[in-house]
Amino acid sequence: MSRPGLRGAFLTALLVASLTACTSDDGGGFDVRPPDVQVDTPELRRVKARIGMEDCEPGTGQPVEGGLPELTLPCLGGGPEVELSSLRGPLVINLWQAFCEPCRDEMPVLEEFHQQYADRVRIVGVDFNDVNPEGAMALAEETGATYPSVADPGGELMGESTFAVARRGLPAFVFVDADGVVVGQDSGGVESMDELKGLVAEHLGVDL
Repeated sequence: MSRPGLRGAFLTALLVASLTACTSDDGGGFDVRPPDVQVDTPELRRVKARIGMEDCEPGTGQPVEGGLPELTLPCLGGGPEVELSSLRGPLVINLWQAFCEPCRDEMPVLEEFHQQYADRVRIVGVDFNDVNPEGAMALAEETGATYPSVADPGGELMGESTFAVARRGLPAFVFVDADGVVVGQDSGGVESMDELKGLVAEHLGVDL
């Protein structure tokens, strides 16, 4: 085989290997990481208390068609677990990770929104497909984020259609209405309060 042929075969093998690494064994999507990461440790609890990050609040609703998946996730840094399908809105779910630079940029905006409008529209973070809860908590402390976050270290949400937006990259948003129905998804992050309020008005019909 000629050198160009060898080079082409090598590149093809690399491509196949990379695609295989990004898919699960059953062909259902991205590889799901083993959920063997501890998101509730004494040190994480100490940092959470120092930040003043709020505990997660379990919902009270029943699963609904078009709603969040019937999946229970732990609270980042300790606190009550949350059955996602029980949550009701108006709710903004923000998906983020420890080393996501756009997440770092937008978190102060989310915190400002939380401080001003939590009584009308709640924000819940999801530390998504992230095996570094210490780094995630450090990012929350750096950016002053006090709104609660659940943790998904095993990437369990990766295959859920209601969180498909995260496959395009982080940060990402999922919007849930008062009936528990997922009414919108958005990705790319926000740079200002006006931008976030515009998304809330667009997807949740709430003018702030």
